[in-house]
Amino acid sequence: MSAPNLVQARIDEYLAERRHLGFELRSMGLALTSFASYVASVHHQGPLTADLMADWARQDKALIHKPGTKARRLNLLRPFARWLRQFEPLTEVPDETIFGRVPGRVAPHIYREDEIVELMVAARGMYPQDGLRPLTFATLFGLIASAGLRVSEALSLLDADVDFTEGSITVRQTKFGKTRLLPLHPSTVAALSLYRQMRSRQVRATPDTPFFIGTRGQCLGQPLGERQVHRVFIELRDKLGWVDRGAHGGPRIIDLRHSFAVRRLIMWHEQGVDVDQAMLALSTYMGHTKISHTYWYLTGVPELMALAGNKFERFAQAMEADNE
Repeated sequence: MSAPNLVQARIDEYLAERRHLGFELRSMGLALTSFASYVASVHHQGPLTADLMADWARQDKALIHKPGTKARRLNLLRPFARWLRQFEPLTEVPDETIFGRVPGRVAPHIYREDEIVELMVAARGMYPQDGLRPLTFATLFGLIASAGLRVSEALSLLDADVDFTEGSITVRQTKFGKTRLLPLHPSTVAALSLYRQMRSRQVRATPDTPFFIGTRGQCLGQPLGERQVHRVFIELRDKLGWVDRGAHGGPRIIDLRHSFAVRRLIMWHEQGVDVDQAMLALSTYMGHTKISHTYWYLTGVPELMALAGNKFERFAQAMEADNE
């Protein structure tokens, strides 16, 4: 494969084929496009080699320098390399001996309720105090925490997707191509209503207006960017000085989604709900196609383990009584 544009053409063909089968491949798509640009920048000629792919994986522009980062980046190229061999038999498929195996699940930061309150209070204290910006971020973070949304899902909401009469939101065509209707707690509906009232003083809304909007200059009324949201979150997180209870280098926005799943499980245990049956409802609410994806979000925090332990102890005592 000598021409760099042919690499991109093959990548486009591969992504189109996989997406036609229902795969979103957002991260892989970005990685493969970056790889094609790298191939062009180094003027590579001939078949794609494992060394070339490893060199690309070492290009850590985010300067994360965490163990496993290069392994994860290289792992994104393997399916494409295997697919490409049917057209380019000399294509090499890199194995795990280069950077080692991709690390497994890394523990998230499970937020306490007081930390979520602190985050929203800190957002409300942002500059300018008399503007819409503080309320925008406080409401956004509060919605993500209370409904377990992905950041992209919250930012993709349109005005028409929020139903104040029914107290629900419609999350459309997100990961795995699913659209779902989510009932909300009345306190969450009230917070969204307040934000919408304040927003209407600055922007005339239509059904297609982004629910969460930018507030500065030419960005007024435009969709919030995910990069901007993460930047603001990191600023607030660092200001609050939380102790990290995860293993990602600091609490993340997505950890609010993890915390939502864990808090729901704790609540069900406290209420005596059949958790095995309820997990199906949680999986649907969170937009998962497989219940195993929902279990991925669960973490054995002390509160949850204590409840599960007490439940098992009661079960064991009942078994002993039956055997007497």
